[in-house]
Amino acid sequence: MTRLDYDAARDQFAEWGVDTEAAIERLATIPISMHCWQGDDVVGFEQLSAGSGGGIQATGNFPGRARNVAELRADLEFAYSQIPGKHRLNLHAFYPDTDEQPERDALDYKHFETWVDWAKEQGLGLDFNPTFFAHPKADDNLTLSHPDKGIRDFWIRHGQCCRAIAARFGEELGSPCVDNIWVPDGYKDIPVDRMAARQRLEASIDAMLATDYDKAHLLDAVESKLFGIGVEACTVGSHEFYMGYAIRKGTLLCLDMGHFHPTENIADKLSSVALSVDEILLHVSRPMRWDSDHVILLNDDILAMAQELVFTNLLDRTHIGLDFFDATISRTAAWVIGTRNMQKALLRALLMPQEELKKVEQELNFSDRFILTEELKDLPFATVWEEFCVRKDVSTGKALLANLNNYQASVADRG
Repeated sequence: MTRLDYDAARDQFAEWGVDTEAAIERLATIPISMHCWQGDDVVGFEQLSAGSGGGIQATGNFPGRARNVAELRADLEFAYSQIPGKHRLNLHAFYPDTDEQPERDALDYKHFETWVDWAKEQGLGLDFNPTFFAHPKADDNLTLSHPDKGIRDFWIRHGQCCRAIAARFGEELGSPCVDNIWVPDGYKDIPVDRMAARQRLEASIDAMLATDYDKAHLLDAVESKLFGIGVEACTVGSHEFYMGYAIRKGTLLCLDMGHFHPTENIADKLSSVALSVDEILLHVSRPMRWDSDHVILLNDDILAMAQELVFTNLLDRTHIGLDFFDATISRTAAWVIGTRNMQKALLRALLMPQEELKKVEQELNFSDRFILTEELKDLPFATVWEEFCVRKDVSTGKALLANLNNYQASVADRG
């Protein structure tokens, strides 16, 4: 691309009343929280014997899986080097960096301190997640709602440990850490007392959140799910459960793109929940077959969600995180392409003539709205994206392909 190409694109957008420079500047301020678990197929680095996966499974055996903290960090560093802008890392609690073997209810900041040191070196923020799966005490697919008080208390302590760790992350890095609560709890066949299970879950979360932390350091989020493997009949933490909880208790509400019925659109939910909760957490993935967590494409679902975030002024109230894992392809390529697609979608939304589109809709001029939304698809969005990448010194096109393939070749001999 030549500078002349970008100048022509800038002028073409200007004809529609869109300032490409403003869009580029705004995109540079939007951090994406990239998830660590794509790099090792959601295995984690605990030394303890794991239980079942709680319905979470990465399929495939493509070479190059990170086997330890050092390899994971190296892969992350490469991935971030191919993604324009400064971003975040979303860390799960079963990725400690320690020679100890702490149980999950005894995790401490010291077990993750090197992650903070690394994040400081890389200029990254950190987010965190308690890990309520892949553990013998989660094999019944019941954790915080388990009828056994001893098991509930174990998981409550785990959640409390994780909040303390997350708060320390936020304090050390000077950026609020989002601590997201998701549990696999549910029943394979039809239960007779859903209420009791949901009452136990609510009481457990209340106990976990009892300690107050400075919101400048810690933001609590709760995440629903439609159903999972082994909990097809009833998910205790349903959307209605967590939406009500977030409204009443003042937490963030996490909307995961794979956790709803395939015909539901997350973009349509954003403006609705934003009327009732202060902040939103997004887990962006591609549910090809419900919650299959494919790497995100620059498809209609992602474009619609990004447009909703931009047009409804929700960017400053929304924390964008990724949640996909694919072991059939290069794991670093998955991170890079998925994150860049999220950024591309946001840029496209920022390059839309919002005021004109909203004006014709307000006038009920649906013909002009239809014409505009279709004609705008022909604008040179890719040229502006390439300019953004040039300014951030990252590759595009065949150069990006070569970078991704060269790195994959360097890690292909991992056992």
